[in-house]
Amino acid sequence: MTREVKEIFAGEAPPAPAALAAKVRTLAPSMTRSMQRVAEAVAADPAGCASLTVTGLAELTGTSEATVVRTSRLLGYPGYRDLRLALAGLAAQQQSGRAPAVTADIAVDDPIADVVAKLAHDEQQTLADTAAGLDTVQLGAAVTALAAARRVDVYGVGASGLVAQDLAQKLLRIGLIAHPHSDPHLAVTNAVQLRAKDVAIAITHSGSTGDVIEPLRVAFERGATTIAITGRPDGPVTQYADHILTTSTARESELRPAAMSSRTSQLLVVDCLFVGVAQRTYETAAPALAASYEALAHRHTPRRRAR
Repeated sequence: MTREVKEIFAGEAPPAPAALAAKVRTLAPSMTRSMQRVAEAVAADPAGCASLTVTGLAELTGTSEATVVRTSRLLGYPGYRDLRLALAGLAAQQQSGRAPAVTADIAVDDPIADVVAKLAHDEQQTLADTAAGLDTVQLGAAVTALAAARRVDVYGVGASGLVAQDLAQKLLRIGLIAHPHSDPHLAVTNAVQLRAKDVAIAITHSGSTGDVIEPLRVAFERGATTIAITGRPDGPVTQYADHILTTSTARESELRPAAMSSRTSQLLVVDCLFVGVAQRTYETAAPALAASYEALAHRHTPRRRAR
């Protein structure tokens, strides 16, 4: 486990049982192959693994006791004993029927009704995983910074760029000065103008998008408060983030690229930020929102046809 990952999880409370599966899905790509085997085993059979000693789980996964302990810590637990308790809790939830079943991949010849059902299930799972794994302390700190911000810059490219636009327009409607940036050159030239009390937000599922990391680094060095919305809490973007908001994503398949489910989880985080800021700034946000509705009302009134 890298020093950066240790720092990210230092001081965090162990995740609740319901968040364990989400944490495995989020962190598995950044694990070593042996650690992935341990993580996949506990997520696939929590009841069975909860009954195993650290030696037993190491033998089951063909790894070592040290690997099991390292995996436990990476998942947010002080040791394997704490992970076993979480596994027992997760198993109890599954037996009570509260845990959703895993859906199959979408096939080329699936009927459209099955496609709808599978996508709806995956979207629901992505939202549940994101909500379970979202650090509300980090979220609260990000909301506080945004509520007091002089100016907000939001960076994102591709599908994340659409999410950046969504967040910026929401903040604009409650009276904040917010700008989305998908052009990397404009993002950097705007970032150099940021100062203390400004906020810069980078949205990148992979955590390694250079066109997003560069302006966030510049903003960080200029003294702005920086926020990363990412599916990889150990990704390069986080080294320039004061606050990290982790998203989840459904398993990628040929007909469901990662950008689809990452967008869903990013939009949930964006909505949480927006509502949190609107709550903190209600006295100014409510009139601003009402004014924006009024300004656009005539555009939603059907025009009568000329006779």
